Amino acid sequence: MQALYVSTAVVALAEIGDKTQLLSLVLAAKYRRPLPICIGIAIATLLNHALAGVLGAALAQWLSPELLKWIVVASFLAMAVWTLIPDKLDEDEATSTRSRGVLLATVIAFFLAEMGDKTQIATVVLAAQYSPLWQVVAGTTAGMLLANVPVVWLGARFAQKLPMRAAHIAAAVLFAALGLWVALR
Repeated sequence: MQALYVSTAVVALAEIGDKTQLLSLVLAAKYRRPLPICIGIAIATLLNHALAGVLGAALAQWLSPELLKWIVVASFLAMAVWTLIPDKLDEDEATSTRSRGVLLATVIAFFLAEMGDKTQIATVVLAAQYSPLWQVVAGTTAGMLLANVPVVWLGARFAQKLPMRAAHIAAAVLFAALGLWVALR
């Protein structure tokens, strides 16, 4: 169960202020239909993170445990730095969904927004470090939902009042601590 809990926490924290969280806000404001948006987020994340998890599990088989450990350490430290850099949503990502249904628009937008995103990279790293794979994918998907579902349901109403810089710093400190923990373990 450690894989599930760690994966959930890592992705939920990494997602704070991420472009997919901004995408959640845009979709919620545009469509005002939270249920299909949340379902779309779940479907897209599950597909995207399952692919990332398979890649991470394959990497774990190809790399030595010592090399893998240092890749994980470097990845967590890189995530700490990356978390301090706020994401911005491309205008094209938000407007390309006009003619599609809410669910389909959300699935497509989220799947594409997650490609190469820090939470997808975190999923690859977590799947290389932890097993079973299903717990990593379930955890990263749950973490994505924990971070994005409240944004969808609350919408833009409270978005302007959140101290995003403090959230980014707290997430960066956690990633740095995780990297040090893996290094010293």
